[in-house]
Amino acid sequence: MGYKDLLVHLDGTDAGKARSDAALALAAAWNAHLTGLCLMAEPVIPPMLGVAIGADVLERQRAEATAEGEAILARFRAAADAAGISFESRFEMAPIDTLPRRFARHARHVDLSIVGQPPASNGIDETMLVEAAFLETGRPALLVPYIGARDMPPRRVLVAWDGGREAARAIGDAMPFLRRADDVGLIVVDPGALVGRIGEEPGADMARHLARHDVKVTVRAVATGGLAVGDVLLGEAADWAADLLVMGGFGHSRLRELVLGGVTRHLIEHMTLPVLLAH
Repeated sequence: MGYKDLLVHLDGTDAGKARSDAALALAAAWNAHLTGLCLMAEPVIPPMLGVAIGADVLERQRAEATAEGEAILARFRAAADAAGISFESRFEMAPIDTLPRRFARHARHVDLSIVGQPPASNGIDETMLVEAAFLETGRPALLVPYIGARDMPPRRVLVAWDGGREAARAIGDAMPFLRRADDVGLIVVDPGALVGRIGEEPGADMARHLARHDVKVTVRAVATGGLAVGDVLLGEAADWAADLLVMGGFGHSRLRELVLGGVTRHLIEHMTLPVLLAH
């Protein structure tokens, strides 16, 4: 069974179009409903000493932002209609610091949200949207790189397995991708450091579990050799010719907020293929 309810973050960039195309392809493959969400930051004019700025300036900027958002949604609606899928479009304008929370509210009501690789677009910090998409929702997020997705749904999937809760959650959330894929690789990085979490034979227990879901897995254990874990995963994904990387996303509590962990942040900043993250 595939995902039946999808959400994609829309903007007016080329990367945003690539992200929308990936979402449309997924919706068509799974006969899913797709919601396109465009978020715009509320116009703000910083106070300037001795300069009076009329309310009409803000209203003009708000009207321009609204028109831009409607143009983005119109393009999405035309593409979705041409794809013959079930869809809807939504627009929200709010103070920029509230937009990630607003995105999370929408994302909690779908099976999978599709967001983009940082940096900022349309004045919205994409990293904050990524954090919100999987750290604050209890749902998985699919991150699409600037260059888009080669095959969607993916034919070759690489799964990062460390025996932890986040990785187990990611594998469960990614099951529609895994069951549909032609080839699935399970990679265990530095298995010697994971004693007690992955069993005597690295990856064997998870491979047996996936086999019971009709997912045939090739297991590979690798050592970092002094490289960053994120670079090892991306290198293995390239060697595997993977179309998707699945991994548990980590966050740390800071001042009552969740922020990305080091490996997770490295992956989304340097990703060359779509990454499914779950927390």
